[in-house]
Amino acid sequence: MTRTARARSLLWTAVVAVLLVLGMDGIALGHSRGESTPLTTPRAAADTTTATTAAASSGCGRAPTLTSGTHTIQSGGRDRSFILRIPGGYDRDRPYRLVFGFHWLGGTSTDVATGRTVDTGTWAYYGLQRLADESAVFVAPQGLDNGWANTGGRDTAFVDDMIRRIEADLCIDQEQRFALGFSYGGAMSYSLACSRATVFRAVAVQSAGVLSGCDDGTRPIAYFGVHGLRDSVLGISGGRAMRDRFVGNNGCTPQNPPEPPQGSLTHRITAYSGCSAGHPVVWAAFDEGHIAAPQDGAPGDSGPRTWLPAEIWKFFSQFDTSDPGPDPDPEPEPEPEPATCRVTATVNAWNTGLTSSITITNTGTTAVEGWSLALTLPDGQTITSGWNAQYSPASGRVTARNVAYNATIAPGASVDIGFQATHTGDTAPPGSYALNGTACATAGGSRS
Repeated sequence: MTRTARARSLLWTAVVAVLLVLGMDGIALGHSRGESTPLTTPRAAADTTTATTAAASSGCGRAPTLTSGTHTIQSGGRDRSFILRIPGGYDRDRPYRLVFGFHWLGGTSTDVATGRTVDTGTWAYYGLQRLADESAVFVAPQGLDNGWANTGGRDTAFVDDMIRRIEADLCIDQEQRFALGFSYGGAMSYSLACSRATVFRAVAVQSAGVLSGCDDGTRPIAYFGVHGLRDSVLGISGGRAMRDRFVGNNGCTPQNPPEPPQGSLTHRITAYSGCSAGHPVVWAAFDEGHIAAPQDGAPGDSGPRTWLPAEIWKFFSQFDTSDPGPDPDPEPEPEPEPATCRVTATVNAWNTGLTSSITITNTGTTAVEGWSLALTLPDGQTITSGWNAQYSPASGRVTARNVAYNATIAPGASVDIGFQATHTGDTAPPGSYALNGTACATAGGSRS
């Protein structure tokens, strides 16, 4: 993080602390419902599955008028703005995920859309844009006074109005709306979990407090909570209490999940058991303070090394509705065609962990339709999470298989995938790559 960004972060920390004191003294933080009609959705309050048929918005099939960039709409009698990021190669007949990223106190929609306060590009939309691989429409709303007080439900109504505007113009899967944010942005995401549990499929609440209210707060919703043990701005006890509301709402088995020891600079993730179908709860605790991009083995934010975006994207993408389910009378799948390929790998390593970013390039003259990349991990490396591919097993000779949105590699085109892993000392990149059974050339691999 730059010196300027770190100074801004300290300022935000101080302002949030003041806001918390005011909130406890009864100063209006405004969390009643807005005057506009609450948004409704086809999804029932109690899901019975985690994968259903996509519920297409009215914008599907239409030539869009919205473009990537900043837009202004009227909400609650005032101008409100948001930054929209539409996937490259947008297909008006394909329902996309809709992901809202809310900024922190003193932050801006531009900060979220660019990721500039941590790592420009890598951290765009809290690091999820690069993992989505053009499978989602992203929205970065701008809060009034650079916050989310939600006075009179004004910010909840703003979210309703944005959804109406976007889904009337773009093709959105109404079963695939998500919200996340850090600090005050996490508070707004939590408020939506309380009041719009049948509108949003899941939320991720990072290092937040109950600053934007919690209307209703009795319905189940898939909930990912994350907090730093040493957070001196919004203490972890508040994050635990927010989590426990949805442990109860979702019918999960209560527990005190394990958390890492202070001073370890590590994290622990716990998936609750017993939750109602479609409403998982995951809790991630990390040994650090009030930061948005924690990393194992070192203090402070890191765009390339943080483990958090991959975990949140894995949580969100488990609800993919694009898969119609198994074919009752399937045809035998053809064997993948041999490929001509080149692979580049870059490793970023720290104490006992690493991330490996891999680029697969089709150097042949025909498209690769459906692919699997076999690779060999050095001894002692074990994959803990990954993006843009499905990995199995977790160590040794591993196969990375395409996901639905990147199954085709055109001639001369590339696909970026990657994973996070633990290691016992050997941080070398994977070796011995084979794409659909054909050995690949390697080029430009590095580690740092």
